Amino acid sequence: MIHLSRWKVILLGLSLAFGILFAYPSLLSPAQREALPGFLPKNTLNLGLDLQGGSYLLLEVDVTEMQSKRVANTVEDVRQSLSEAQITPVSIQPEATGVVVTFSTDAQVDAAFTAIRDTVTRGGVGGVADRQVTRLSNNRLRVAFTDAALNSMGPDAVTQSIEVVRRRIDNLGTREPSITRQGADRIVIQAPGESDPAELERVIGQTAQLTFQMVDVDNSIEDALQGRVPPDAVLMADELGNPILVKRRVLVSGENLTRAFVTQDQNGQTAIGFNFDSQGARRFGEVTAANIGRPFAIILDGKVISAPVIRSAILGGSGVIEGNYSIASASEMVSLLNGGALPAPLNVEERRTVTAELGKDAVDRGMQATALGFVVIVVFMFLAYGFLFGGISVIGLVLNGILIVAAMSMTQATLTLPGIAGLILTFAVAVDANVLIYERMRDEARQGRSVIASLDAGFNKAMGTIIDANLTTLVAALIMFFFGAGPVRGFAWTLSIGVFTSMLSAVLVAQVGLAWWLKVAKPKKLPVAE
Repeated sequence: MIHLSRWKVILLGLSLAFGILFAYPSLLSPAQREALPGFLPKNTLNLGLDLQGGSYLLLEVDVTEMQSKRVANTVEDVRQSLSEAQITPVSIQPEATGVVVTFSTDAQVDAAFTAIRDTVTRGGVGGVADRQVTRLSNNRLRVAFTDAALNSMGPDAVTQSIEVVRRRIDNLGTREPSITRQGADRIVIQAPGESDPAELERVIGQTAQLTFQMVDVDNSIEDALQGRVPPDAVLMADELGNPILVKRRVLVSGENLTRAFVTQDQNGQTAIGFNFDSQGARRFGEVTAANIGRPFAIILDGKVISAPVIRSAILGGSGVIEGNYSIASASEMVSLLNGGALPAPLNVEERRTVTAELGKDAVDRGMQATALGFVVIVVFMFLAYGFLFGGISVIGLVLNGILIVAAMSMTQATLTLPGIAGLILTFAVAVDANVLIYERMRDEARQGRSVIASLDAGFNKAMGTIIDANLTTLVAALIMFFFGAGPVRGFAWTLSIGVFTSMLSAVLVAQVGLAWWLKVAKPKKLPVAE
């Protein structure tokens, strides 16, 4: 193992080139990085919230509100099904997990059971219905969510919310946000570089529920203002605060939206264009064709943002939302719509700001700790093994540090304070490999073996222990990464990268360095044996 193999020299050279290529941009200013040729990497080492400063939000998903909304949707599904079947119920009463419908005769119950079952049991995940219809006494039916659907609402809402929030934060340009689940219904957001948590909260906290519903022109708005709102309608307000009566039935929703974009209307004013998927386009075409001459409402988060009159059937699956938009407001709405709607409102439980001063202080302390740890290791290696063997170990440590920075820059991983702790631990583990090798060489030399035999035995006999030690470290790091969160994952990721780089740098640098020394100096005895 001590031969100066060509492939080892080539591998060492490629590792050094890779490290310098990807680590070098982190030492440059933004202007210098932009001036680099296009074929060179420009990614830098990302600093976490505890190093760079930024915003921290703890959000709670309002699962109760989501359940109430789904029950309200079920009421409209039932009302629509009965209307299409020409069945008039005595009452439709919402409950916590469903709806109870009362009829006047048994014949109505039988007909309604079939009509409602065929409608509300469609669209379940994987073909499994999330609602069921059951008969009750006194000419009643209950339409309720199944236990499985109720139990999955909370976890599913959190998972969907995390993805929506991630897309919205990415649209803000925030680099490497940390968005993790906490408990059953909470989300922790750490956004490095975002100094205003209120602004972050405003953007990610909007539900962005887009719906298209018909305006109720058959009932009086004055009656509605006096409290006489029809059961199939709801009183809303437009952006100017004017009341408008809207049918509860959602004709097309934002779930069918494939793309939103900033455009201009026919008068050259800023507007928002949108495209539907095939299902939404077909439904939108059917609705507009059947309601020519009637107004329909475009509703975002319970507010009517536009209520145009349908002039003709819109069959292309696209349209334009007009309004008094500036470029900035239209762009923000487009980002929200393209990011998707939150399945439930998010309530802010805690917000914090980590200032830039605190971040700089953390960086300084972390770098001081890293430098101190490095110096202590260097001094120890020189004192224990001399300038030759100790110097080779130091070269390996330097290469190890360069490779870690390069790997984290290339993968755009985030360095946190715990990550710096992992970096220091990686240095210790890396030099531990050299200690094992050198001590084995020392033992072999003291037993009278030749220099070449001692060097070769040092690598051969220590390699098994080195591999075992690094494997156990890697397993522990992977467990922390997959089951931990936040700072724990940062520590685990840095440690995992360090396992691979330390194996490469500590062992390969020692092999190549000592083989070159052996070839040039042709020593008669081993320095570490003295």
